[in-house]
Amino acid sequence: MDTKLHAVTDANGRPLSFLMTAGQVSDYTGAAALLDDLPKAQWLLGDHGYDADWFRDALQAKGIQPCIPGRTSRLEPIKYDKRRYRRRSRIEIMFGRLKHWRRVATRYDRWPTVFLSAIALAATVIFWLDQRVLTLADSCFS
Repeated sequence: MDTKLHAVTDANGRPLSFLMTAGQVSDYTGAAALLDDLPKAQWLLGDHGYDADWFRDALQAKGIQPCIPGRTSRLEPIKYDKRRYRRRSRIEIMFGRLKHWRRVATRYDRWPTVFLSAIALAATVIFWLDQRVLTLADSCFS
């Protein structure tokens, strides 16, 4: 029942893809699995768990600048754009919006595939609603 959800979102915090791993599995596993699913982007914002030299090199090879703070155990501190890193709150807001769905928040489902399908359904609705809000906002302000 202990799982970890890795997500890729766009700049507006809308969910694009997910990967679920066991809770004891390192974040590097999720990073490696989602690396091929990354859309074209200038920056990738990630938390401390995704701090690895091989991941930073793979992102730069794809033309993506990593904005990931270094782990506290690093001997040499990593420089990152702290102002840009504040935008990671949009990702946390997306996870919070997923938890508005009671089935996702309380984890009723025993099987990971059923749980991931509930997350996919919630993410589809969230993406669709955000798309409608962005379209309405563009039409009102233009």
